[in-house]
Amino acid sequence: MAMNVGSPDESGGQAPLADINTTPLVDVMLVLLIIFLITVPVVIQTVPLTLPKVVNLPTTTKPENVLLSVDQSCNTYWGQQKINSKQELLDRSVAALRAEIARQKAAGSKAELPEVHIRGDANMEYRCVGGVIYTLQRAGFQKIGFISEPPAGTVTER
Repeated sequence: MAMNVGSPDESGGQAPLADINTTPLVDVMLVLLIIFLITVPVVIQTVPLTLPKVVNLPTTTKPENVLLSVDQSCNTYWGQQKINSKQELLDRSVAALRAEIARQKAAGSKAELPEVHIRGDANMEYRCVGGVIYTLQRAGFQKIGFISEPPAGTVTER
């Protein structure tokens, strides 16, 4: 077994070896890679969830749909008219739902319940719209949706 110490120089002696031994560097990097592969799953702990896939569909506005708006001060508006209390919202919702069901029965068409579209201010608290949703569910509405502004530059196809 021989060992190369260097190459002969002009004086006949041995010149120092200029090559770097990369084996220790590779060994250290492999050890670090194994350590990171083991520790990263332990450090990152998440609850397993199936997140919804977001699809932006344009809304079809029907005359029987109810359009509500909730501003950042928790004021609720039916169209452009301000609703002063949750009881007023409940009474108005029940009346609108009954009137639409009666209209559809008179027309002889299949009873399809109207939808509620809620436009909420981006700076409002969730409790504001949560109370509106609860009241609408008590009134009997089954389809409640949120109207949002799509991000700039997105194109929605039908």
